[in-house]
Amino acid sequence: MAQKKKAIIVICPGGAYQWLSPRESEPIARAFEAMGYETSILRYTVQAEGDTEPLGLGPVRELSERVAQLRKTADGAPVFVCGFSAGGHLAATLGVHWKTLGLSRPDGLILCYPVITAEEGLCNAPSIQSIAGENQRDFFSLEKHVSADTPPTFLWHTAEDHSVPVENSLMFATALRRCGVPFEIHVYPFGEHGLSLATDEVTEYEKGRLPDAHVAGWIRECGDWIETVLARKR
Repeated sequence: MAQKKKAIIVICPGGAYQWLSPRESEPIARAFEAMGYETSILRYTVQAEGDTEPLGLGPVRELSERVAQLRKTADGAPVFVCGFSAGGHLAATLGVHWKTLGLSRPDGLILCYPVITAEEGLCNAPSIQSIAGENQRDFFSLEKHVSADTPPTFLWHTAEDHSVPVENSLMFATALRRCGVPFEIHVYPFGEHGLSLATDEVTEYEKGRLPDAHVAGWIRECGDWIETVLARKR
């Protein structure tokens, strides 16, 4: 008799909706698989070089389709979506807009230094410009659209992140709290944007992305959170 799957995690790498980071793809999948979860990496559509037309709803529809496909073969296993930076924005977009767009609701969100807001001064401008037209900025400013229907969420960020300010995660967490959605958030004091696992495997010395044992604990904390969410569903 086949063992029932614990959960499936769809991984959305970052890259400002302009490319997909290898450091936030296979290494993340291997780490979750070592914890007993199945994974699926979503290589969603990104903006072609030189293209100025915003992507709009294309990537979130691709993510919803992947969640729906996995559910058909998951034998009842929950499906979480995990995103990094712009991939975190993609995951959170599905989390807040699934109902109004008629898309598939994930069972939980794992948001790693996510782009959340389109607010000037706090947004990651390249990501927002790649995904949102001028009249779509409010729609893609996700802290404004959290509701009681948003899935339980795990967030982590570093306070030193200059590319995507920590306020992005804090604003989303505040909105979750206001709507009564369960969440867990970890803010680490040090570290550049894009740390991925924060281990030797994903180090980029030239960009200041160094191993950090403290930050590297996020995936263990995330695994504990997933088990807590699953226990509540039983």
